[in-house]
Amino acid sequence: MRTDAGKLRGGQGRLQVDSLTQPPYASGCKGFVRTAGAELAKWAALKLMQGSAMQTSRLLVATACLALAPLSSWAQVTVKNDGQWRALFTAGASVASGNSNSTTINLSGEAVKATTTDKLTLNGRGLYVDNEDTEAEKRLSAGLAYQRDLNEKIFGFGQLDALRDEPANLSLRGSVGGGLGYHLIRRDDLTFDVSAGVGYTQERYLNPELQDDGSYRTRRSNAEVLLAEESTHKFSENTTFRQKLSYLPDLRDSGEFRATFDTALSVAMTKRLSLTASVSHRYDSNPGPGLKKGDTLFITGVSFRID
Repeated sequence: MRTDAGKLRGGQGRLQVDSLTQPPYASGCKGFVRTAGAELAKWAALKLMQGSAMQTSRLLVATACLALAPLSSWAQVTVKNDGQWRALFTAGASVASGNSNSTTINLSGEAVKATTTDKLTLNGRGLYVDNEDTEAEKRLSAGLAYQRDLNEKIFGFGQLDALRDEPANLSLRGSVGGGLGYHLIRRDDLTFDVSAGVGYTQERYLNPELQDDGSYRTRRSNAEVLLAEESTHKFSENTTFRQKLSYLPDLRDSGEFRATFDTALSVAMTKRLSLTASVSHRYDSNPGPGLKKGDTLFITGVSFRID
């Protein structure tokens, strides 16, 4: 298992790791739960010796959140095949003062309506970061996904996503796509799906991007392939885990691609409240001049369930 943690950046109030390989994880969800504390401690110790004081303080907070993931993690919306809407709302915040002053607020929500043959999902997330040394920045996203079973194993899907990401110079990224998927495992305690399809994405930029030929562009559009796998795991009545990996190769520019990886763990405190934590990584092989290809977020908070 490779444990190269990449280069740490603490700018703009976000803990980011530039390489695709993040703090070490054991293969498999249960392996992650068993080994996360020890592996993260080793990774943190190395970075604590290398980082500045501000990076060190942020690293301690993020590492503590992940090391305690089995105790404080990201809840999942309840899914029952009765045609009723169910929702989950999560909020998290951090405020620092003294040598550095910063405020970070994270809000997210997800709603699901499911039957025995189809499922409709709505989701949204907002992240606000304000540092005394930089201008306040926001990241807003919203999505809609519909899935319908064609038979016991095969399903069709369609999805629509929108993203505004000021740190990445995105005024708006709109994506639409659809395809087919396959239920590899479908049990109460474990589900695992794979899917493939095609999509179309259009991007508009906050600031014009300089091209190799000296011209500037304000927008970009492309068709892409959609490849994904996702799973949900129920370790106990109170502890659940889910992950999703998506790979989107560009059909116009050979060799260019985007990839996303989301992983989340949840432990319930009460019937409606859960402590939460999540790790989200976004990779763009062509992010634009002056921007990093990788962007990673570690987020903790409290979730409220509406069943």
